[in-house]
Amino acid sequence: MQAVLALEDGRVFRGKGYGASGDALGEVVFNTSITGYQEIFTDPSYSGQIVVLTNPEIGNYGTNSDDNEAGHPYIEGLVVREFSRISSNWRSEQVADEYLQRFRVPVIADIDTRALVRHIRDHGVMRGMISTSEFDPEKLIARARSIRKMDGTDLARVVSTKEKYEWHKGPVSFGSAAADEPAKFHVVAYDYGIKHNILRMLRGGCCRVTVVPAETSAADVLSLNPDGVFLSNGPGDPEPCTYAQESIRGLLGKAPVFGICLGHQLIGLALGGKTYKLKFGHHGGNHPVKRMASGKIEITAHNHNFAVDPDSLKSSDVEFTHLDLNDNTLEGLRHRSLPLFSVQYHPEAAPGPHDSHYLFNDFAKLMEEWRGK
Repeated sequence: MQAVLALEDGRVFRGKGYGASGDALGEVVFNTSITGYQEIFTDPSYSGQIVVLTNPEIGNYGTNSDDNEAGHPYIEGLVVREFSRISSNWRSEQVADEYLQRFRVPVIADIDTRALVRHIRDHGVMRGMISTSEFDPEKLIARARSIRKMDGTDLARVVSTKEKYEWHKGPVSFGSAAADEPAKFHVVAYDYGIKHNILRMLRGGCCRVTVVPAETSAADVLSLNPDGVFLSNGPGDPEPCTYAQESIRGLLGKAPVFGICLGHQLIGLALGGKTYKLKFGHHGGNHPVKRMASGKIEITAHNHNFAVDPDSLKSSDVEFTHLDLNDNTLEGLRHRSLPLFSVQYHPEAAPGPHDSHYLFNDFAKLMEEWRGK
């Protein structure tokens, strides 16, 4: 099956098609992770995006139900150098080709992904289209240019759960079954595109977890009597999510709050700050972040296109806790007087790295201190 990738600036790549036949339209971004492609496929934060994977061979260990971060893939399309149609792993339940075909995700392979990634790094993320049926470059480029831009687009309410629900599963265990620890805290988690491993980490930290839709009011959350509130990751631009910013302001000082990724950006906006779009985003499991208090360097997992402008926040209210060493963007903050902190990256990262798991313990300590007041 032939396939073509066309970018809005006129760059065209031709290769072989796998997965589903048809078209995929979205913003084209690249991810530098070495492993964990299934977690990338199913991360709701990739809604509206075509993902380029820099690791040259993808699909070789297949797919399985435990590695899903959501009920189905959220990427619009996939771009790889080499796509394996077989799998070799004891955990594999279905080859990646069949998995993506089942969920109607087109794949283009056998292209120079190094050239594509360098193009995105030089020119920034841009809209693009994969097609296995249309091969006229001019038509494909025109369609790519017609795609709605991510800037100004609220996707959190699109991918969020529509109903409140309870989460009961702890971390995935191999070998002996993990003990089901009794719940010590009740955490209400906002779903802006929440990943399953975040919920597993919260449950594994002795929390009873209630997940609520993105547009749930602060009053409705507080009526559930939470020991803490979690603000999840998610896709799109944080600025149009005014309902979430209003809810966060309504929670300030009334319950401990922990946010990651989009949740971090929404906290920045709720505190009166501003956000901006990065040139090509942060996507991958190998980003160095400095922990300001100790000077330690954590290797962290990222998936975001927007960042909080530190100059827009009052230093008298907010302490900056983490810094990205690749481009000096703000990666974490903590309020100086309120029980609130957040990070831009993903401490729950699956399959890894796990350098930042301590943040879930910090959240538990914050809830313990709050309960003792």
